[in-house]
Amino acid sequence: MSGSESSQTNLSAKEQSLSDRELQIVELVASGLTNQEISKKLDISKRTVDNHISNILTKTSTGNRVALVRWALQWGKVCLDQVNCCVLPTVEIGEEANHEHPS
Repeated sequence: MSGSESSQTNLSAKEQSLSDRELQIVELVASGLTNQEISKKLDISKRTVDNHISNILTKTSTGNRVALVRWALQWGKVCLDQVNCCVLPTVEIGEEANHEHPS
């Protein structure tokens, strides 16, 4: 395994270790909220948010909020203003039945 493949594997393992709450906080950071605003929104103390942010930065090997948002976009953890969003095509009920099949 090359160095870059090893690095990708390590990032993937770290990325998977974020809890649901940590991912929720990443989304709120990406939306531009401060730690105080996040604490009010989630009804938790600012110190708890500070701790979550510190743990998230460590787990993702990012040094600040900007790097964290870049990481979240890279790994598809957030969707900002339709950037980095995966929109699946919709299929209406009965649409498949209307396609002609060779007999």
